[in-house]
Amino acid sequence: MKVLVAKEKRAGEKRVALVPDVVSKLTRAGLEVAIESGAGIASGAPDAAYVSAGATIVSDVKSALASADVIVSVQPLTPVEIATIKSGAITISFLAPSTFGENIAAAEKASVTALALELVPRISRAQSMDALTSQALCAGYRAALVAAELSPRFFPLLMTAAGTVTPANVLVLGAGVAGLQAIATARRLGAVVSAYDVRPSSADEVKSMGATFIDLQLESLEGAGGYAREMTEERAAKQRELLTPHIAKSHVLITTAAVPGRIAPRLVTAEMYSQMAEGSVIVDLAAESGGNVEGSVAGEIITTKNGVIIWGGKDVPSQLPFHASSLFARNVVNLLLLMTTEGVVKPNFEDEIIDSATVTYAGARHTSKGAKA
Repeated sequence: MKVLVAKEKRAGEKRVALVPDVVSKLTRAGLEVAIESGAGIASGAPDAAYVSAGATIVSDVKSALASADVIVSVQPLTPVEIATIKSGAITISFLAPSTFGENIAAAEKASVTALALELVPRISRAQSMDALTSQALCAGYRAALVAAELSPRFFPLLMTAAGTVTPANVLVLGAGVAGLQAIATARRLGAVVSAYDVRPSSADEVKSMGATFIDLQLESLEGAGGYAREMTEERAAKQRELLTPHIAKSHVLITTAAVPGRIAPRLVTAEMYSQMAEGSVIVDLAAESGGNVEGSVAGEIITTKNGVIIWGGKDVPSQLPFHASSLFARNVVNLLLLMTTEGVVKPNFEDEIIDSATVTYAGARHTSKGAKA
């Protein structure tokens, strides 16, 4: 069976679904691997590296799509691309099922089996396939670097002959994978870091990173799958009130609260950050999904009237395409090999991981066995 790596078409997307290092894992499993010419260049993987690893390079994309048994990509294929895929073929990518309805409809019409990496369950056995987590790791690291670059302050404490340089105060909202990585990176840069999460269970993880956990004495919003539950407006207003003094004394604010397929919760209002000092920096990693911060715009840097700099994240993992692609490729390979037996890729819906991740199958929406009726 042939696995095709499609070149990413979305503007700003620099990742690639498979890197040369993982090709041999698939060929040893009896699969053929083809790469659309130029697919890996932006992530540091030229065509020659794929050929050396045992893959073939294809230039006629339409024919390659029509003959492939499995197509892997980072972003979802377009409806036009899906229409060219043969019946029964499998696609693996981020799919955003709740957003790209036309892609789902196209997959149903073409009788394509579409797997969404966002839907891989957060269970121990699926950790090596969890692309949301691997890419959040990249985003959190990048967020701290962006904040340090935009800030007019040093992050670390420095003792110099000219006097002492006091460290920057960094506040991170959201202590999931991205938040914890932002905390760890800011700490390595020498900042004094504090963090808040609606899940009190995050406190130990925050402290293990050397940061201070802010306890607002509010009820827990621990949800399924490690994500936070949605909060009422009354709860949100109280949280904003209690967070305001912590935000006011911070030199850097990094927000990371997001739930796949939903609008990001609004954590910070303009009134709240108006109390930050001039030159303070806000990094909003959730800007693409509505933003945690009022006024943030995905892909833009805005300076407010009182001199606060707001960076809206867009395609953040793609800003580290080499390692983001490397991690993503391993997630994809592990998922693909889970479905492969003696060179044949076939979804087994008795497996919770495959069952949960499948969106369409045999010309219809797939209903997970774990879903509620």
